[in-house]
Amino acid sequence: MKLSDMQKDKCVRVKSLGVDAHFLNRITSIGITEGTTIRVVRNDRKMPVLVYVRQTLLALNREDCEKIEIEEVA
Repeated sequence: MKLSDMQKDKCVRVKSLGVDAHFLNRITSIGITEGTTIRVVRNDRKMPVLVYVRQTLLALNREDCEKIEIEEVA
């Protein structure tokens, strides 16, 4: 499942990231790596996805969220 498909108020774990080197550098520099737990705060269509990760609230564009594979945490 992609991060852009997740409903708000759900906790997820990053399974894998896209293979583009530029994307990997940007996304890992803000603390999103494989195995990281993310809470989706807001996910409205045509708006950035708001996530809470490592005690920081981030707004991720939808294109980047399409490159992040996640699994739901129980």
